[in-house]
Amino acid sequence: MTKHVKRTSPFAIVFVLALPLFAFAQSGINTAAITPYSNGILNVINNILVPLIIGIAFIVFLWGVFKYFILGAANEDDRREGRQFVLWGLIGFVVIISVWGLVALVSNTLGFSTGSATTNGLTPPTI
Repeated sequence: MTKHVKRTSPFAIVFVLALPLFAFAQSGINTAAITPYSNGILNVINNILVPLIIGIAFIVFLWGVFKYFILGAANEDDRREGRQFVLWGLIGFVVIISVWGLVALVSNTLGFSTGSATTNGLTPPTI
């Protein structure tokens, strides 16, 4: 008997804890409560992390090009190492641009803004 109770108790606890979700399912999600936090997180990602990682990937790429063409002109090992730096720099570019696209997709899908549409207090013209 206790073995059967031990198996069903986690399921029962999860079900009981999830009941309020079913009760409030009709009203939807209150995005007004989480919008300031999500906008802050999106702004940090888009304005600080993405440019920083793109800069690091660019430096790694340039270092690889430098090692491949200048330092490794006569040495095959240096050329191989430079080729690896170029490859990892390009992989970094692809990854960060993909993350940037996913952040934009999620923020646009959920209706969060990633910044204002004004520049220096001026609204850009629309067609």
